[in-house]
Amino acid sequence: MIFDATDATFQSDVVERSRELPVVVDFWAAWCGPCRQLTPILEKAVTKRDGKVALAKVDTDANPRVSAEHRIQSIPSVKAYKDGKVVAEFMGAQPGPQVERFLDALVPSEAEELVRAGDEASLRRALELEPGRADAAVPLAKALAARGERSEALELLANVAGSFAADGLAARLRLEDGQPELQDAFSALDDGEVERGLDSLIGAIPGTQDPDRRDDLRRSVVGVLDELGVEHPVARESRRKLASALY
Repeated sequence: MIFDATDATFQSDVVERSRELPVVVDFWAAWCGPCRQLTPILEKAVTKRDGKVALAKVDTDANPRVSAEHRIQSIPSVKAYKDGKVVAEFMGAQPGPQVERFLDALVPSEAEELVRAGDEASLRRALELEPGRADAAVPLAKALAARGERSEALELLANVAGSFAADGLAARLRLEDGQPELQDAFSALDDGEVERGLDSLIGAIPGTQDPDRRDDLRRSVVGVLDELGVEHPVARESRRKLASALY
């Protein structure tokens, strides 16, 4: 999809459209020699991606408002929009391979699209394509655990590195096995009573002598905190409580 954008249409054609697919904006002018080199490269690369990314061309001379808002001082200038905001950019004419890499970073991979689909078959295929993806392994492990296939769930999670969510879910599955006294805490989390669930898990740490169980309690709490996000008020207070319980 290649089109011209103007001062009047930029908001709808670029910003709003970028909530559905990435939109690359090529700021150019008729007098600009490097622009004439870059624009065909951009058009060819975008066309090759078969509708997964759009290219908007903005004539900076004819559209001074948009150009001023983006502080365009040198052309060609290229900016990429996703979800209503600029996520990547470069200035100057770039060779074809560089443009290809720029677009590859914007367009979802096959695995990303499968994760968005979210069904079990899609998640399994995503992990075949990109083993260790946390955003595929965690929901798939949850589905497996829910139907009692806990060993396979733990095996999946063991292949994920650097994910608080995966570590937290694996810790929960281990704690649930033979630890009925923690079920109330996990039920509270599942029912949306996050603060009560976290307090119960954190409260179990000081009296736990087994170092592995103690670490799993910590990991399960950290996994929930990661999901809540840094700014969540419950997360901020729970981090303080967790530090007190551990140290």
